[in-house]
Amino acid sequence: MTTQRMLELAKWGSKKLAAMTEKEKNGELRGMAFGLLENIDAILRANEQDIVSARGTMPDVMLDRLYLDKFRVRAMAEGILAVAELPDPVGRVLESVTREDGLRIDKVSVPLGVLAIIYESRPNVTSDAAALAVKSGSTCVLRSGKEAWRSAKAIVDAMRTGFSLPGYQEFIQLVEDTSRESARELMTARGYVDLLIPRGGAGLIRSCVENATVPCLETGTGICHVYVDEYADLEKAVKILENAKMSRPSVCNACEVCLVHSAVAERFLPMLYEELVTKEMKTSCCPVEFRLDERARAIIDGAPAGERDFDTEFLDYILAVKVVDSVEEAISHIAAHSTHHSEAIVSENAENQEKFLRAVDSAAVYVNASTRFTDGGEFGLGCEMGISTQKLHARGPVGLRELTTYKYVIRGDGHVR
Repeated sequence: MTTQRMLELAKWGSKKLAAMTEKEKNGELRGMAFGLLENIDAILRANEQDIVSARGTMPDVMLDRLYLDKFRVRAMAEGILAVAELPDPVGRVLESVTREDGLRIDKVSVPLGVLAIIYESRPNVTSDAAALAVKSGSTCVLRSGKEAWRSAKAIVDAMRTGFSLPGYQEFIQLVEDTSRESARELMTARGYVDLLIPRGGAGLIRSCVENATVPCLETGTGICHVYVDEYADLEKAVKILENAKMSRPSVCNACEVCLVHSAVAERFLPMLYEELVTKEMKTSCCPVEFRLDERARAIIDGAPAGERDFDTEFLDYILAVKVVDSVEEAISHIAAHSTHHSEAIVSENAENQEKFLRAVDSAAVYVNASTRFTDGGEFGLGCEMGISTQKLHARGPVGLRELTTYKYVIRGDGHVR
């Protein structure tokens, strides 16, 4: 089926989905989750083919994003069920005004219509996006990267088996063409696509933002910072950085840059080296490669930081480190190099904490916690469509409420102006 035909079906299906009740949508979501669980073997077979094809063409840390096992598929199903349990974002009265003459004006949330999602090698995006679209009353047209297409196809097929009526298959479309042309079609599908959401690397996001003629939500790229203040609990700081860098280095909320106050650098950096390099080598895990500024290199071993190392989303076991002389310098560095995703301060000083929270202009700003919490599931949203790093119309994890718009409903009794 052509991409154009899928867009036409999605547009038609969006009217039907928008008219469904919360109970009806939740029933379809539970069916989608059941479809995943009933078809785990088929999904894993398709994923194995994707892994075999991708092996040798992408680093192991990226293969982990592509890889599925029965536990991850079950987690996808649980994510859909979690979305079903969330309050319906459609039909909420956001504001209400009754004029002196009795005319009542309500601002009411409504579905966006048709969502187009272009994403790369993360099969779980397929189920997350579909679940959020259905719950928010919008149809979705998914365009997976070629590395994950077989997995995405198996996931979509499985979810569709759970729909109560055959016509509901138009609610979820998966583009068959993974060429740049199909991406361009979605970017320029005026009259069909109400919101385009790219999920992937900096190149994909930049291409969508620069070339889309439909509304586009900028998501994802994360040059996330952790600043270790002079008043930090250093043991706490090591624990936070280990999690922020090592738990899943290939995701957008992983830490890429560590800033350390000069007053604690000589004590803290050897502790960090012990945790991220020495201990990892002893356990046959992946040690971190440090990219260090001159002051940090005088304290621990590592490669000298290059011109672009503080402006790179590594998505790997690599960490750039810079020594600063104040919280103000840390804030200035973040302002110059951040992608406005997630930043953290580790400090026991309340004044510095508040200064950091006020001055850092990112979607998520943390005190004494890992940046890895920037996630729809962790924020209580069930799952997410992505992390928005822009300011309009959504910022941070994009959940159900961010996937609706609103209209004004006016009730009168023969009122005229």
